Amino acid sequence: MSFFPKIVFQHEVEEYLTKVFRNNELISALGTQEAEKKYQSLLSHLSHPPAFTTVRVNTHLASVQHVKKMLFEEIQKQFKGLCVPVLEHPKLQDILLIPVIGPRPDLKKHASEVIVGAQCGYAVLRGAHVYVPGIVSTSRFVKAGDLVSVYSDIEGKCKRGAKEFNGVKVFLGNGISELSRSEIFSSSGPLKGLGIRMIEPVYLSPSFDNVLPSHLFLQNLPSVVVSHVLNPQPGEKILDMCAAPGGKTTHIATLMHDQGEVIAMDKIANKVKKIKQNAEFLQLNCIKAFCYDGTKALLVEKTEDKQEGPPFLPESFDRILLDAPCSGMGQRPNMAYSSTLKEVTSYQPLQRKLFTVQPGSIRVLLTSQLQHICC
Repeated sequence: MSFFPKIVFQHEVEEYLTKVFRNNELISALGTQEAEKKYQSLLSHLSHPPAFTTVRVNTHLASVQHVKKMLFEEIQKQFKGLCVPVLEHPKLQDILLIPVIGPRPDLKKHASEVIVGAQCGYAVLRGAHVYVPGIVSTSRFVKAGDLVSVYSDIEGKCKRGAKEFNGVKVFLGNGISELSRSEIFSSSGPLKGLGIRMIEPVYLSPSFDNVLPSHLFLQNLPSVVVSHVLNPQPGEKILDMCAAPGGKTTHIATLMHDQGEVIAMDKIANKVKKIKQNAEFLQLNCIKAFCYDGTKALLVEKTEDKQEGPPFLPESFDRILLDAPCSGMGQRPNMAYSSTLKEVTSYQPLQRKLFTVQPGSIRVLLTSQLQHICC
């Protein structure tokens, strides 16, 4: 697990996490040396992709077996002869798992280099190709059709359009450039579309770009578990308080067989638009999405006007899902976490506030900001 560097934090965040992790209870249970070993192992794991790519089947449209067969055929096309299995989760009946192959340490590095931003780099490690907006720098004479080696600028120090970069960079694999350097950095503005088609990634993971978009939803395993724990039933009225981009919202609607009402809220308009798009893709009709601040979701005084949107009266819902905003620290892979200690510790008060204003229900499920670590 040492192929990539361990995740790096700002100094004050590192000190904070160290104190939290090296607490007296853990040291008493494991001993100082073993506790430190586990902490360092955690930091190393966070910089690498998960062992499996997890996809949720839209059982509203098709059976798991049917989608499994279609997905297997798609993956074999991508991997061209390499037989990679599609596995069913032993306990979650709507989940398919694809093993991630890697890291592959023996890939040959080419003279022509392409530097991408950190977020683009993390997407490549999860199976994505490189799109033009993610490209920060290329070698001087890169042309369309050239074999190039792709690197991630994990510290964000490479200047856009640079012809070389000698800072900290992490090798992601090799690909074929779809465009020349001059086209990538066109003076008329950044282009859209595919920039580098990855053919030898360090971690071999399937691309899900336009792959069975109505039948599959790419979703981390802990996020899927949450909706199963909530256990929504057909005909119920469910609230998803901080819903974007709609993974759990659409999962809840699917588990309800699209029967009932799922109210989704988010305070950012573009994110609400994404929820609606995902619901439309998956052909789910029981979802209603609203642009609204979840901290103001509770209606204190009853009004005469009937309204379907927020704010809501107490006891308006059968169940509520609160996936409160969090640090995202456990998202994998991540090699450089840039948030300050102030930002990291700012989420707890907001989470408590959202929990206290929820408009009462039979069942409230509050997810943890650490849910992504085990994915």
